[in-house]
Order: sequence, then C-alpha cells, then structure tokens
Amino acid sequence: PKRFTLKSYKRMYFVCKNLYLLAYKSKDSGELLFSVPLKGCEVTPMVNLSAGRYELKLEVPSAEGMSDMYLRFNGEQQYANWLAASRLAAKGKTLADSSFEMEVNNIKAFLSMQSPASAPAINPASIEINPDDYVAPRFSRKIKAKLRQKILESHANVKDLNLLEAKMNFIRAWQSLPEYGVSLFVVRFHGEKKDELLGVASNRVMRMNLQTGDHIKTWRYSTMKAWNVNWETRHMMIQFEDDRNVIFQCLSADCKVIHEFIGGYIFLSMRSKDSNQQLNEELFHKLTGGWV
Repeated sequence: PKRFTLKSYKRMYFVCKNLYLLAYKSKDSGELLFSVPLKGCEVTPMVNLSAGRYELKLEVPSAEGMSDMYLRFNGEQQYANWLAASRLAAKGKTLADSSFEMEVNNIKAFLSMQSPASAPAINPASIEINPDDYVAPRFSRKIKAKLRQKILESHANVKDLNLLEAKMNFIRAWQSLPEYGVSLFVVRFHGEKKDELLGVASNRVMRMNLQTGDHIKTWRYSTMKAWNVNWETRHMMIQFEDDRNVIFQCLSADCKVIHEFIGGYIFLSMRSKDSNQQLNEELFHKLTGGWV
C-alpha cells in the first residue's frame, strides 16, 4: 500500500480536479508528481479522534485489481472536505456538484457525535449497565475498565435526539464502518495451506487476512469475465479480464452461497432506477443458479 502522511513520509500538496487526485511537491510547484483517477474508487474513513488522527483509505482500480492508498490530514475541516470530495469523485461527481457542502456538513456532524462528551449526562452510579449489551467482546476485553464511562459519554452526545434522528444517526454510523455491506467467508485458496477470508461486497470481492482482516487483494466485478463452481470438488473459480483465475474452497458455507451472492449483486447492478422496470426472472436465475 502507498501511504502519504504528514509525519512518516514526505509531505505533498494535493489537488482534487476533474475526478483526479493530483500530487505536487508543494503549493507553488508546477511539476505534477503523479495523478490518481478517483472515479470508481472505494473510500473508507479511518479516524481516531482521541489521537487526533484523520485519515482515509482509497482503494483505486488498477490492472492488478485494486491498489490501496492512505491519506492523512491536518485536522477535522481538511479531512471533511477531502472525504466529501473523494466520495463524490468516486461516484463521478465534481466539487461543483450541489451536494458537496451538504456532504461536508454531514461528515462534520457525524464527527461531533463521535467526539467524547465532557461529562456523562447520567451519574454512572445511578444506573446499571452491562457493557456486553453494547460492545462486542473483542473490544470490551481491551478497555473493560473504562467501558461504562465511555458508553455514558457517548450517550450524552445523542440524548437530545428524537427517535427518528437517533435511528438515522445509528444507520449512518453503521454505514461508515469499514466493512459495512461486506459478507465474510472462510476460504482456502488453491495452492495455499492457510485459511483466509473472502469478503463479498456489492461491487467487489476481497482476499483478506483471517486474523487481522487486512485486505490482501481486491477484484471488482467490472473486471470479472465468469464465475463457476466445480460441484464435485466444491471449488469455485472466478475468471478475470487478464485471464487470471482465482480458485478457492469455501470452508464456512456451501460454495453455492458465494455463487449466489456474486450473481445477485451483478444482477442488481444491471437494473435501472426505473420503478416500473420489470423483473427479469430468467436472468436472475441464470446469474444465481447452478445449484444441483
């Protein structure tokens, strides 16, 4: 992965223009160091408010699949502007789009909700809280001593919201998680001895480390030519445009499940936004079928 930060690496001056990320040595330098197309990229926020760290991860389509790029920013405002610009550019929209300011404001509102309150709105001694009801075990084990206090501080940020606003904030927080919309399967790739994760999303599949969840390789559906299942060996093969075949065995589910996930997502991507569009059942079964 390429990392561009303000501390560990050389500082650069970036410009977002015409759906491209342009890198220069400095603001006054006219020499373009490199450019990155943002249209079609995946944008993932990576924020640590307690550490004052504002980063985002860009997964950029390339001939090898997807290449990762990390950007770090000076502060909240710069981060909000760049995250909004990257999200719009990924959808093929420029900074002139009318939704840019709204996107920036939504990002800043979400950050303020994540910031710890100065003090809990409820006395911790006056209420019984079971942290396991709110936090996954893998997190509660790390910060168990401070967990009750953190839950009450987070509550102070949302206590004045009505029911609808609370639900919408919860949905936005859920959607901002790095692995939102990704279904995970334990697999073993052909020729490998260790189990790994396969993440299946609405527009891509990802090879991931089983222990850490780190992305090893990403392939977009737009580069996929075919996907097939060998029902005798229970292996699945995905063929890409460069005639590269990815073969794996699914260990946590039947291979037909991954087959159906990929076919279903590709079917949805082919549908238009027209509400009167007729459902093409034959195409749906052709893309998701194959189970005998």
